[in-house]
Amino acid sequence: MTDQNFSLMTNEPTTDTAIIEQMRALIDLLKKHNHAYYVMDAPTITDGEYDKLREQLMALEMTHPALVQSDSPIQTVGGEPLPFFTQVAHDVPMLSLGNVFDKTDLANFLRRANERAGVHIDEYEMELKLDGLAVSLKYHHGRFVQAVTRGDGRVGEDITHNVRTIANLPQVLAGCEQLEWLEVRGEVLMPKAGFERLNRDSLARGEKTFANPRNAAAGSLRQLNPAIAAARPLAFFAYSVNQGLPDGIKTQSAALQWLGELGFQTAPFATATTLDGIEDYYHQIIKTRSSLPFEIDGLVVKVNSLSLQEKLGFLSREPRWATAYKFPAEIVPTRLIHVEWQVGRTGTLTPVGKLEPVNVGGVMVSNVTLHNFGEIGRLGIKIGDMVNVHRAGDVIPKVSGVIVELRPSDAKDITLPTHCPVCSSPVALPEGEALARCTGGLYCAAQQQEALIHFVARRAMDIDGLGGQWLVKFWQMGLIKTVADIYQLHQHKEHLMTLEGLGEKSVANMLTAIEKSKSTTLPRFIFALGIRGVGESTAQALASQFGTLQAICDATLAQLQAVPDIGEITAQSIYDFFRAKHNMAVVQALIDAGVHWATMTASDSDSLPLTGETWVITGTLHQMGRDEAKDKLMALGAKVAGSVSAKTTRLLAGEKAGSKLDKAMALGITVVSEEQFLALLNDYS
Repeated sequence: MTDQNFSLMTNEPTTDTAIIEQMRALIDLLKKHNHAYYVMDAPTITDGEYDKLREQLMALEMTHPALVQSDSPIQTVGGEPLPFFTQVAHDVPMLSLGNVFDKTDLANFLRRANERAGVHIDEYEMELKLDGLAVSLKYHHGRFVQAVTRGDGRVGEDITHNVRTIANLPQVLAGCEQLEWLEVRGEVLMPKAGFERLNRDSLARGEKTFANPRNAAAGSLRQLNPAIAAARPLAFFAYSVNQGLPDGIKTQSAALQWLGELGFQTAPFATATTLDGIEDYYHQIIKTRSSLPFEIDGLVVKVNSLSLQEKLGFLSREPRWATAYKFPAEIVPTRLIHVEWQVGRTGTLTPVGKLEPVNVGGVMVSNVTLHNFGEIGRLGIKIGDMVNVHRAGDVIPKVSGVIVELRPSDAKDITLPTHCPVCSSPVALPEGEALARCTGGLYCAAQQQEALIHFVARRAMDIDGLGGQWLVKFWQMGLIKTVADIYQLHQHKEHLMTLEGLGEKSVANMLTAIEKSKSTTLPRFIFALGIRGVGESTAQALASQFGTLQAICDATLAQLQAVPDIGEITAQSIYDFFRAKHNMAVVQALIDAGVHWATMTASDSDSLPLTGETWVITGTLHQMGRDEAKDKLMALGAKVAGSVSAKTTRLLAGEKAGSKLDKAMALGITVVSEEQFLALLNDYS
């Protein structure tokens, strides 16, 4: 039985023991889903399904207050802070909101607020309920100093290093220099366009994609490396001031207007004086929400007067002066009739479910991504099943669950193809992974464009003048199919010179660069092949360990795993790559075309002077480029990383070294100047 069908209220319990048993069952379910949503950022049920469970527990507690359990989620907020971030206590508890779901619920909320206020409340403020991660920001004398997540409502996680990278966040507030402390609360979210771009780029790189913008935003803020958050399209929207509000501001709407004047972005807001006015705005937003640049899941309705807010106060987990007016979730059942497998640019196989067409939120849906083979197993889905479909964020069709009770007797298991549907190369699914991939990286038509662009890159074969634009054009024209065909382009010289944008000199330079690239090194060649998991350091380690390409091709899994920094999954990728006939045909064609390198002597990597050391390079080097410095370090056995960590051995710091130098000094890591580095190279030459 799925959680959304779980109900304990169909039979009214008659004994205290039965009531407590039902409370405990609901509490355990809610705790599980709270942890999935707040801590792991991976909800397993929809908001509507969660709300139904919570309503059942709340009804039991209201009817039987003497039996309320001390650990009831109705009395607390969210999930516990993650243990690997610094924990910070909130000056003012950061509570969540209660919910209403229709006009009757809303009318009851307004009635209770008026009764408790003891006066007629003449104005309400309405904000869009943004679907992101709630954070509290502190400014000291107008300068941003700290960001903390909600956590459990009383203690949150310090995520200052990540929030500081958000582009639309004002770091300094003009005119607030005399204000000792200002605390602003709001939502960090990922706009729709940025979310779609992030997933497209992740999919192209063969990386994990996010289920929705909220998960993407939360995952970005929980990175220990701020560079990751900085690369994500995050935005901050303010919704309240908890400390430092000027005395002259008396309403919530005026507070938001003031925040906007300080430079904070706020979501659209409005005011209304009656229930009907709120209801009209609610339906207006429902009609226009699809055109908004970010996801919302309802309205927040607040008493506009700040003095009345203070008078009304709080329940144990939520304010009495505000509630979330949630939008209805639309989940529609339909049948899965077939599954097709699509191959991405990096070889990832994605299962696409073919559905009996169904209208979901005004859009006819007939296809739905099942993400990966691991997701199929998690859902327990079979061909022929009736499934519940919704549009995640009202945009992306998604299967939320299987209606097992309606499974037909002839339902069929969904099986992973053993061979790529595009090129027939073997499909690999490493143990413990969810993503299956085609192993024909150099041959598979679905992957050829990506393979071509990687092959000519500066750190690979370094073919200057043959960029991605021309590679894709030549591929579309049929002049090249695999990377080996690059070395046959001289046969099409006359044709190339007729193309717009390419003249005689440009073609001559391009062909010269191609010819020059034939003389390379074994590490560069291995890296250029684009084997999954094989970066420059791994390619260098393979070349150093085995000495020849043939020895690498013949290596067993055990021999590959014995190479420093090569684990089980990367070893399997290398092993599979060199046993795919299509890949080896392309490798042989490259060698036949004249690609060559100096013979290396297989050596024990322990004999290299910097083996076991991890270096990071930062700042400007004047005697050599950073790429050249990286090559020299790798040739001496060092691993070159992109960021400073506790595992870093030494930092090579050039001119204008920035945050990496600061972090290295804080961690006590040895810092090497360019002059010292040149002397070290001289010692080892």
